[in-house]
Amino acid sequence: MTRSLRPWLFLVWRAARTALIAYLVILVAVMFLEESLIFFPSVYPEGDWQPAGLAVEDAWFQAADGTKLHGWYLPHPRARAAVLFCHGNGGNITHRAHALHMLNRRVGASVLMFDYRGYGRSEGKPDEPGILADARAARAWLAAREKIRESDIVMMGESLGGAVAVDLAARDGARALVVESTFSSLPDVGAYHYAWLPVRLLARTRLDSLSKIGNYRGPLLQAHGDGDTIVPIEFGRRLFEAANEPKHFLMLPGHDHNNVLPDTYYDALAEFIERLPAPPGRPVE
Repeated sequence: MTRSLRPWLFLVWRAARTALIAYLVILVAVMFLEESLIFFPSVYPEGDWQPAGLAVEDAWFQAADGTKLHGWYLPHPRARAAVLFCHGNGGNITHRAHALHMLNRRVGASVLMFDYRGYGRSEGKPDEPGILADARAARAWLAAREKIRESDIVMMGESLGGAVAVDLAARDGARALVVESTFSSLPDVGAYHYAWLPVRLLARTRLDSLSKIGNYRGPLLQAHGDGDTIVPIEFGRRLFEAANEPKHFLMLPGHDHNNVLPDTYYDALAEFIERLPAPPGRPVE
């Protein structure tokens, strides 16, 4: 090796070492900041807490670990179903007032929409075990309020909330499962957006619906936009393919992840709810 090449090799080696150190620092930072990169809560008083035209009832309840949680309950006098709505990873329930209105008025359901820990008026800090526990507490509250069994509730979720709904339905059953713009697993989505990071290897927050949904046996309605840039439709289809019958996939043409859902979605949802078999047994008194 000539002496003229040695300085260049040293510079290449030093640059490679610097890049490797920087990459490792980024990996460590991502690992420590993982939950703050997943959950984007809006905390009270952010949002419109007095939505016009919606006579909501404040629902207060506690998760199994004692975390105090809050939601909005909107009953229907002739409800076709009782729906527990699990929202996505950003904002709070005030940002879903339109969905609450549509589910109640257009679909004809009594609805409980709740905030995970750390969102809205709910206490605590969100993580995967916590939000799943929060949903179980919300389901118990709704069942008691409606005087029905927890397994007679329709589980519904959007995006990250779809994974929450899948978890409860797969573990404990549900009258029906409705998910919109959701994914096979959170590492799948993370790996899609950050292909240069070993997301599947390092992620602690899994929300692995793909491995769970086969344990759910009941009606499924799944909707996804073919223009979704956050959770590409391929991840929704992967989840749908793993689900049991009866199931229906509703493709929303041109719909992106955060677009307002079209009326056709709520029409399909109303028809889906209308066709559900009546819950077995008598109401819980």
